[in-house]
Amino acid sequence: MTMNFFRGVMGGQPAGPQPTGAETIHKLCDRVASSTLLEDRRDAVRALKSLSKKYRLEVGTQAMEHLVHILQTDRSDSEILGYALDTLYNIICNDEEEEQDESEDMAAAPPVSGKHKNVPVSDENAQKQEEDLGVLFTDKFLGDSENVTLLLTLLEEFDFHVRWPGVKLLTALLKNQCNQVQGVILVSPMGVSRLMDLLADSREVIRNDGLLLLQQLTKGNAAIQKIVAFENAFERLLDIITEEGSSDGGIVVEDCLLLLVNLLRNNSSNQNFFKEGSYIQRMKPWFEVGDDNSGWSAQKVTNLHLMLQLVRVMVSPVNSPGATSSCQKSMYQCGLLQQLCTILMATGVPADILTETINTVSEVIRGSQINQDYFASVNAPSNPPRPAIVVLLMSMVNERQPFVLRCAVLYCFQCFLYKNQKGQGEIVATLLPSTIDANSISAGQLLCGGLFSADSLSNWCAAVALAHALQDNLTQKEQLLRVQLATSLGKPPVSLLQQCTNILSQGDKIDRRAKSEKGSKVQTRVGLLMLLCTWISNCPIAVTHFLHNQENVPFLTGQISENLGEDERLVQGLCALLLGICIYYNDNSLENYTKEKLKQLIEKRIGKENFVEKLGFVTKHELYSRAAQKPQPVFPSPEQMLFDHEFTKLVKELEGVITKAVHKTSEEEKKEEEVKKTLEQHDSIVIQYKDLIRDQDTQIQELREQVSTLSLNSEQMHNQIIQQQSQIQQHKDQYNILKLKLGKDSQGLSSSQGEGAHVNGLHSEELSQLREEVEELRRQHALQHTQLSDKDSLINTLRCGAAAAAQTAEGGAGGSDNTELLGEVESLRSRVQAQCAEISQLQTERQELIRRAEAVSSAPASSSESSTDTVKVSELESRLAAQTTETERLKEECRGLREGHAGLEQQLASAQSTVAIEQTEKTKLQQEVQESKKEQDDLLMLLADQDQKILNLKQRLRDLGETIDEDEDELDTRDQFGEDDDDDDEEDEENND
Repeated sequence: MTMNFFRGVMGGQPAGPQPTGAETIHKLCDRVASSTLLEDRRDAVRALKSLSKKYRLEVGTQAMEHLVHILQTDRSDSEILGYALDTLYNIICNDEEEEQDESEDMAAAPPVSGKHKNVPVSDENAQKQEEDLGVLFTDKFLGDSENVTLLLTLLEEFDFHVRWPGVKLLTALLKNQCNQVQGVILVSPMGVSRLMDLLADSREVIRNDGLLLLQQLTKGNAAIQKIVAFENAFERLLDIITEEGSSDGGIVVEDCLLLLVNLLRNNSSNQNFFKEGSYIQRMKPWFEVGDDNSGWSAQKVTNLHLMLQLVRVMVSPVNSPGATSSCQKSMYQCGLLQQLCTILMATGVPADILTETINTVSEVIRGSQINQDYFASVNAPSNPPRPAIVVLLMSMVNERQPFVLRCAVLYCFQCFLYKNQKGQGEIVATLLPSTIDANSISAGQLLCGGLFSADSLSNWCAAVALAHALQDNLTQKEQLLRVQLATSLGKPPVSLLQQCTNILSQGDKIDRRAKSEKGSKVQTRVGLLMLLCTWISNCPIAVTHFLHNQENVPFLTGQISENLGEDERLVQGLCALLLGICIYYNDNSLENYTKEKLKQLIEKRIGKENFVEKLGFVTKHELYSRAAQKPQPVFPSPEQMLFDHEFTKLVKELEGVITKAVHKTSEEEKKEEEVKKTLEQHDSIVIQYKDLIRDQDTQIQELREQVSTLSLNSEQMHNQIIQQQSQIQQHKDQYNILKLKLGKDSQGLSSSQGEGAHVNGLHSEELSQLREEVEELRRQHALQHTQLSDKDSLINTLRCGAAAAAQTAEGGAGGSDNTELLGEVESLRSRVQAQCAEISQLQTERQELIRRAEAVSSAPASSSESSTDTVKVSELESRLAAQTTETERLKEECRGLREGHAGLEQQLASAQSTVAIEQTEKTKLQQEVQESKKEQDDLLMLLADQDQKILNLKQRLRDLGETIDEDEDELDTRDQFGEDDDDDDEEDEENND
């Protein structure tokens, strides 16, 4: 019956009427809920899986609870778990691929009656219904948060049929209800760690789907992004990218890069972790390109685009300035910026990669002085070499280049000049007359050419680029006033400022250049007005130059007062801003155009309220707010390229102050001037005091340095004094010693001359004393020689005795003799050592005598006895030499005696060991004899007791009148006496032993 049921479900020919899809699914759900056999439940779940794509609504409505129950209870069977997970995925997933598969299956399947049959709906409505079903079933599954926890637990199963569908199901849940699933995973213990383990799976299918899962998981959740990053995600992802071939890799590399972008975008903690982990250095090999860059695959272009986007995420202007600066520094130090510049100047690179590389280099150098200096030194590989900036500007002002590429070059130029006054000065310098080189193309020449070309987009880009060269740099604004342009032959040159205003006033020429393109006229005029506003703002000299031309103010008032169309309103607003700047930064150096007269002019010809209203047109424009969002100029079309990001900041800063300046009366102006003067005076006083304090600080610092120098010199002088004092003391000591020596020498000389009893500095008594000492040494030597002979004979005697002791092993007497022998040898050794010490002392005395004799011999002879004394001294020396020789011989004999003594000690030790062994055996025998004797004594005591008992018994028998044989009595008596004799003999033998 079961087989017939499933045969009907799976497409066989049933015997009865054909059931509908809902009825079939209902029966399968009952089978899953009621079957006790695992095989039946498995077959039912497999059937639900096969129907889940065609009857998504019915399966999701009826079977979801049963499928979740299967996941909870049948954990031991991986096959049924896989079927259940696949079924849940089919009813929750909204992927287009799944929809295509479903449509193909619907076309190939036999007709089955159901709710989805013959429903005439459009493709859009069908797609929307499918998405609604996915969200509906996702909400139903997430109704119990334990279901997500259960799914995370199932991901720990290593079985492919469980882990892979589990990964796909969790990914589908995240796509439909990302925030809710993220919240459950975030509070689940080890939830993110379990998902990170998917990246370590050896099966590429699971690893790749794990990447897709983590992409969905990390979207817009900073907490999960941090956890994933600290689970060593960066290391694993970069390893996978390297293993897959970096930019030459496939779709897996793209998935890894997308996940990295998710983890790093707008997450300062992860960005810092990425930088501190030295992962920026590992990005450098990604951008290594060869000489031949043709034939790049679409996947490689996608991968490189994402790699460049990852670099931009690390240095995005929206990041904190400190983090961006640190990353920019690391990219320069590891050579990443140099590698990007190589791609920038390479040939054959696809246009979209080149554009993204320009944008990436722009943000890497933005606001970083060292990076900007390096970029200024980069040259293109042309002949002759040209700076990279010049080559890029050539592309920007070339109307045949793609629009996005021109925008990227403009952004790069803006970033190069951002907070870079050195670079601004270099750009402006290329426009000055003294630095223009006719043989080469400079950046300034390209900007001027673009500013006055027939292409309105080039006009706008050149105007904005030149405005950035003047941004927040008063010096360059004044320097740019020196630039003169040659308009035509025979006419005098005009200033760049005047030429810009001339072009503005010649509206008909602009119209002709526009070539009937909508918005082009406005684009050119807006660009020039932004340049003029930036130029003269906060620069009174430039304002004076602008007002000096008598045509400029009437032109501005005429433009503002006219009622023009919608497209011209922006131009009117910018003209009002330019005129307001002329009022606010006016130093009243021109009588015709003072602040007060300009305000009166506005009030008469325009009206203050009308002026303020026209001024407000700028900030109310829809493109203004778009440009104010981020620095990069991103526009869908060239016509919408009207505002610059930095200019929006200027407008925001000046709009309020200009409005106040226009509405102020003359009295208020005077009061403000007085207050300003007072403040200036106060500021001047404060500046004077600051200068005074600064000078005093400088003097104090100088005095401190002098004091420290003098202290150091004083310490050095003190050390020198101490050293000199010690040297003086040493010289005094040496002088006293020399003085004493000289005194002794003079005394000896006077005594030898006065008495005549000294011979060559030696007294006769000293010579006799020396003779006696030598005789004493001789006697001692003879005595020692005799003693050594006696000891030799004694040692020989001891050797013989030791040999006899070893043969006889007589322990007691031999031991005592050896002890005496050792004592005598030790005493002999000590005496020899004492004699050696005496000999050393005698040698020392001999050396002293020789020294004194040499000293005497160096002195002049004073009498005839000196020769005799010399002979005696020679005799003494010869005797000492003989005694030394004899001493050496004695040492040799002592050395021989020591060696013989060592041999005797060895023999003695051997004999002692033999005696010890025999003594042990003797002790053992004596113990045995004592035990035998004790036993005999015990036997004798027993025998004596028995004999006594026998005698007592015999006596009693006699007393009773019994007859006792006398022979037996004598025999007993004899036996008793014989035993006593034997005992006495044994005792005698023991005593003898």
